Amino acid sequence: MAIRVQTETFDAGQMLNALHAEQLGVGAVVGFVGYVRDFNDGQEVAGMLLEHYPGMTEKALQKIVDEASERWPLITADVLHRVGKLEPGEPIVFVGVSSAHRQAAFEACHFIIDYLKTRAPFWKQEDTPDGPRWVDARDMDAEAMRRWR
Repeated sequence: MAIRVQTETFDAGQMLNALHAEQLGVGAVVGFVGYVRDFNDGQEVAGMLLEHYPGMTEKALQKIVDEASERWPLITADVLHRVGKLEPGEPIVFVGVSSAHRQAAFEACHFIIDYLKTRAPFWKQEDTPDGPRWVDARDMDAEAMRRWR
């Protein structure tokens, strides 16, 4: 299980392939990659700044992965989240899980990304034509998380 927070971009394909390398018990690998969009809430977005508290963020991410591992029989789970200045089209987050069976892998990946959206201490500021704006939490993210309780 690997948790990383970094400014550098990443190769999602390489990360996905690593989840089953030399692990013959893996029957399913599921991955999610989130990207910076060039629009949000009906407005153009020229870029995004992601901030976090080092140390605290990694602990929060690890807690989310640990909870997923308690719920589903995972072989491994990797989470990588970028911080710093990002441009539209760049990857922000990678979540990848492996398990012996597909249902556990799908559900755990879905759970992890839902919890990341609501529990991970990241702050996002978008660059818009009207100037910078902080991205608020969304009701739909809280609703998505409630289904896991």
